[in-house]
Parts: sequence; structure tokens; C-alpha cells
Amino acid sequence: MREVRVRFAPSPTGSLHIGGVRTALYNYLIARKAGGKFIIRIEDTDQTRFVPGAEQYIYNSLEWLGLVADESPLVGGPHAPYKQSERMDIYAGYAKQLIDSDCAYYAFDTAEELDAARKAVPDNTFQYNAATRMNLRNSLSLSKDEVDQMLRNGVPHVIRLKVPKKDEIRLNDLIRGWVMVHTSTMDDKVLLKSDGMPTYHLANVVDDYLMNISHVIRGEEWLPSAPTHVLLYRFFGWEDRMPQFAHLPLLLKPTGDGKLSKRDGEAFGFPVFPLQWFDDQRGINIAGYKEEGYLPEALLNFLALLGWNPGTEQEMFSLEELVEAFSIDRIGKAGTRFDIQKAKWFNHHYLQLRPDSYFMESVRPIVVEAGLNSTDENLSKWIHLVKDRSTFLKDVVTEIQAVVTPPDLYDETIVASKWNEDARKGLSHFAQSLQNLADWDAASIKHFFNTEMEGLGIKPGKVLQLLRVVLTGTGAGPDLMTIIELLGKEEAAGRINKALTVLP
Repeated sequence: MREVRVRFAPSPTGSLHIGGVRTALYNYLIARKAGGKFIIRIEDTDQTRFVPGAEQYIYNSLEWLGLVADESPLVGGPHAPYKQSERMDIYAGYAKQLIDSDCAYYAFDTAEELDAARKAVPDNTFQYNAATRMNLRNSLSLSKDEVDQMLRNGVPHVIRLKVPKKDEIRLNDLIRGWVMVHTSTMDDKVLLKSDGMPTYHLANVVDDYLMNISHVIRGEEWLPSAPTHVLLYRFFGWEDRMPQFAHLPLLLKPTGDGKLSKRDGEAFGFPVFPLQWFDDQRGINIAGYKEEGYLPEALLNFLALLGWNPGTEQEMFSLEELVEAFSIDRIGKAGTRFDIQKAKWFNHHYLQLRPDSYFMESVRPIVVEAGLNSTDENLSKWIHLVKDRSTFLKDVVTEIQAVVTPPDLYDETIVASKWNEDARKGLSHFAQSLQNLADWDAASIKHFFNTEMEGLGIKPGKVLQLLRVVLTGTGAGPDLMTIIELLGKEEAAGRINKALTVLP
């Protein structure tokens, strides 16, 4: 049985889009489930679009997410090199092989000639193919002597695939089933450019063959190119080694009207990159999921379910559980809307699973600066006070910061509706009596408060929300009695007494 070998083959032409991350994840899961190999290959033949730093960004993103490659430009492997720009001596030979077998040809058309040919066809429907190539300047329409002379003179040229005039290309896609395309609708794609660089079509087929790739799992946008790749496998005589194809459904905008693009992040107010990316054209940093506070395990879980259905009610999957459950046959054909609220839901749940040690470093400075008890036991209580209300680590920090900072303003609506002599009397008495409370914990404080209010003939519920307001400034928040416990007797009494002097 053939070993499962899959590749994630991004181009370093900018930041890694979140859709590319999902593609990498699906490849990784399929490889790990089958005990196969996950390969990273950098497809950098288009040097005009190369962006410095983009390749390292790809590695950093996958490392943060824990998608470790078995073979790559960084770790090497038996099929090195894994960067197409370092494999240039390979492609020209395979292009010449196609020329010699009459499956490809030299084309000498200038840019101006091609532009004129396009303009001569209405509605921009020009195709360089069997119907038009004999009217253009190429080794099929010119004599052998003319072609040889032009090659000797170094006349700029490309090598094009010679697509049969009347044929049908059949492809059994693992997600979409049989795809059939008539060759009359196909272009004679450029395989080798005038600068000697291969196009994606030639390079990826040659590399997939030489690296013994068993499955090509990539985005739906590559489906129109698949018949060209199938034809190349046929022309090379490699059909028995052709990988199985699976073209993934699109990630759609939240509105559902089109593919989620790199520009949509700012439009919809959420990240579309895994890590922060510097946009040198605008001179600004664009935050990624990491900088926004998303946990890698939450992002992976979220992305896995964008197009794949486990067939059960389970939603929370560790990476190991995803490996066990994942299968191509449960990937849907239809595009999936990108729902950032669902991503936040996952992050909230994974945040609850993080140990206290994850939060300590961020929480400790806040509590210390406020002059409050900062033992690990108390820090743990602060964390658990707000943790279940938080989606991100920064929410934990913000909520604790809001509580430990003495309020300067008080909720005007609550004060206006509830402040009266009974409230003043009850709060004043509570502040003075706190020193008499021996057991200092939330349950004891609650019992003490209720007992003291009832002793004054005041219903505790009439004063409780005002107590929160004078302690925190707001009328809602985490458990009030735990707040009092963590603030301590002096701080809690001091805040109540301050409010009594400020409020009418």
C-alpha cells in the first residue's frame, strides 16, 4: 500500500492567510492519522511577487500552531531541497522532455502580439489553444529551420503545454467526485517562462512526482488547474503515480457573499492572519490571532470544523482527537461562512482549561501594584473570580484591573434609584463592623452581611447592589463576596467610607 505523503506548499508572497492555515491543518491531520509524512514545500518560482520575511512567517505560524513537518526546508529530508528556487536545474529537463515527445512547444509571441490577439476576440474570451495556436508564433506554426534559428539567436520564448484538440480529462476528486473537462475549453498553459523559471503547473507536478506525494489537498481555487495537472501526469507517463486530489471548500465572508480575503479582516473587525504581519505598503502592523489573544488549540479546533463535520455532536477536539477523528470523506463541498463568534466561543472554552500558572504572570503585577495580598493562593482566587467570564487572557487582566482599582465614579442610575438613608446606614454599619469578622472568606462575609442588615431591619437585597457600586463603581460583575474577601478588610471598608463622603 502506498505511503501517505502530503504537502503544504505555500508561496512566500505575503502573509499566510487563515484559509492557508486550514489547508495546512487538513494535510497535517491526514498524514498523522495514516502514520504518513507531512511535508512543507516553498513554491517561490514567482520571484516578482517574493516578499522578504514571508517564508519565515510561514514557519513561525505553523510552529505556533504545533503543525510540525516531517520534511521541509528547515529540517531537510530525502527529497531536498524543498524550495523550488533551489530546484531550478530539474524543471528545464522535464520541459524539454515534453517538447521531445510532442506534448509541448516553444512559443515566441511577444506581449504586444498576445495583446493584439486578445483584443481581436470579443468579450475577452481569447484562449491560446488548438483553435488559435497555428495563427500565432510558435514551433507548431513555424518551420523547423525558423525555430532552430530563433533558439540559437536567443529569441525570448516560453514553453507551452500542447493540449489535445478533442479529448476529455477526467478527475475523481475525493471531495467533489468525478470532474470532467473537455480539452477544447483548456488553455495551452505556459510551463516554462522566458526567464527559465517554471510556472506552478510544471513545478508542482514534477515536485509532487519526485517527492512521491500521495494526496494533493488544496483550496478550491486550484480546481480549474487540476485538468492541466492530470494531463501532465499522462504526458509524462506517471499516471500510476498520480496523487489523489481533494479540493477544499472555500472559506466565505461572514456575509456569505464571496471568498474571505486578506482585506476582509479590517472590514469585519477580526484577524485573517495567524500572527502579526507588517504591511510595508501602508507601514502598519496588522495583528494576528496570537496577538489578539487566541490560543493555538482553540484556533485549530475552530478551523477544523470549517468545512469538516465529524458526524457526531462533539465540538471540542484536541489536536490528537482531531487526528483520530478526521477523514476526507466528511469534508463538505459547499463553502463555509467564517463565524468569528464561534472562534471566540472556542477560545473561551480552551481558556477555562488553562492552569493558573498561565495567568499568574499577567495578574500578579496588577494585584501587587494595588497593594493587595499577592500570595499564589490569593492570585488563584482572583483568576477564578473572573476566568469563567473571560474569552481572552486580556479579559482576565481587564476585569481584575477594574476591581482592584478604587472607583472614582459610581453608576449614576443605580445611585439615583437606590441611595437613601437606609442604604447609607447599612453601608456605614457594615464598613465599621467588618473588623469584628473572624472568618475571612466569601461565605462568611455573605452570612455576616445578611445578619448585620437584618439586625438593622434592612432587607439585604435593598443594599446589595449599592454595596457593589461603592466597591467597584458598577452594578454588575463577578461574585461580590469574593471581591470583598480578596480586597481585604481595610480596603473594602475604606472604599465604602469614601463613597459615603462623596455620595449625597
